[in-house]
Amino acid sequence: MTVIAKNDAWRTPLPTATTTPASPPQHGGETDLPVDAAVVGAGPAGLMAAEQLAAAGWRVHVSDARLSAGRKFLLAGKGGLNLTHSEPAAAFLARYGERAPWVGPWLEAFGAPQVRAWAHGLRVDTFVGSSGRVFPQEMKAAPLLRALLSRLRAAGVQLHMRERWHGWADDGTLLFLGPHGAHRVPARALVLALGGASWPQLGSDGAWVPLLGDAGVALAPLRPANCGFDVAGRPGPRAETRREFLKDLIGQSGPGGSGWSTHFRERHAGAALKSVAVSFVDSLGRSFTRRGEFVVTETGVEGSLVYAVSALLRDEIARSGQATFALDLLPDHAAERVAAEVAHPRGSRSLSTHLKSRLGLSGVKLALLYELLDKEQLADAAVLATAIKQLPVTVLAPSPVAQAISTAGGVVPEALDGQLMLHQRPGVFCCGEMLDWEAPTGGYLLTACLASGRVAGQGAAAWLARASAGPTPKAQGESAPSA
Repeated sequence: MTVIAKNDAWRTPLPTATTTPASPPQHGGETDLPVDAAVVGAGPAGLMAAEQLAAAGWRVHVSDARLSAGRKFLLAGKGGLNLTHSEPAAAFLARYGERAPWVGPWLEAFGAPQVRAWAHGLRVDTFVGSSGRVFPQEMKAAPLLRALLSRLRAAGVQLHMRERWHGWADDGTLLFLGPHGAHRVPARALVLALGGASWPQLGSDGAWVPLLGDAGVALAPLRPANCGFDVAGRPGPRAETRREFLKDLIGQSGPGGSGWSTHFRERHAGAALKSVAVSFVDSLGRSFTRRGEFVVTETGVEGSLVYAVSALLRDEIARSGQATFALDLLPDHAAERVAAEVAHPRGSRSLSTHLKSRLGLSGVKLALLYELLDKEQLADAAVLATAIKQLPVTVLAPSPVAQAISTAGGVVPEALDGQLMLHQRPGVFCCGEMLDWEAPTGGYLLTACLASGRVAGQGAAAWLARASAGPTPKAQGESAPSA
């Protein structure tokens, strides 16, 4: 076991072993010394829970399957760590959709102002960007993570890396598999902060789902959130270029109706659609309208504006098999102005030149019109003007959950009490992205992860205090109550 701590009080000596067993432990392995609290998962939620437990005076051991702590957190901060958002509390809470009533109490105790104060306590100053998002002064995640780990070590928290949790043994102890092989940990309380299933190479691989499912915990299926989508393309012949016409003649054209055309993909994959607006109304009457930008991909669309509407699109696809949103290519132009400019006589000029000179349409925006409209639609001024303001874009499937920014689904609210303890397993607390909530990017994900970790850590500390005040508490592996 790799231990980032001053001592190794976690375990009793193990037989010499140089390789990690290929299969998960069942009943064997050494039994380690009992601990007050075990936290599984060294991301923001798990580290926040550990901080709360240590502050209450409990011996805390944090384990993680990866080589180092906070790997996804560090990746999220590569382009500038978005800690939280400065918008008013009511608007902030609304970002959590139907789970807002559940998440609300967490944020009331530890919302955006508290996140900033917490970071300041770690000597990381923050600032509010032009979009309202809050960033560390240095923009990086690493200084914040280093300061937090230093604080935890100073409080006596021990971190054990490359230790994968495999559930519970028959005697209730925690099963781990690490560099030294299988071992069991008796813990009086357990906090699970195992993430969802996005970016599995960084640790959030969803391997915990069958472990909790087998323990009788109610779970919602893990689904992609803040994700891209594959487009349907347009059935039938597109308004083809000369190059595509020649390809069609020699039998090299791609299949119609599914995805971008070869010509569009080769020229515009990776291009950003800036200063656009997306509108969408699903079959349940829920609506979305927002300005922003997103990116054309090899197979569809992704980016901040798409992520913001992704939950509605994903759920509509699940219900109906597809979803169609309206794309406004010129949100600063009134529909009447667009109609007048499109209808303006263009003489001998090409349509592309006309649209560029009259409306400034060019590049990927112009190409998208040619991609999704046929010749008759492009030739009809009224239809074309409507499409510029409301271009229908149909998506067929979300990106796989492993490629998503975050995850929806997980442990449902009904499975937990107000302190995020499992009804099915008293003494076991869950927090972070493994819970069934979701939010858009913009600081909302990290804020709720930290806030839920705080709730779970304080709940576990209160559980330990109650158990210590009564009869001798039962550790995992002893007679119950066990985590």
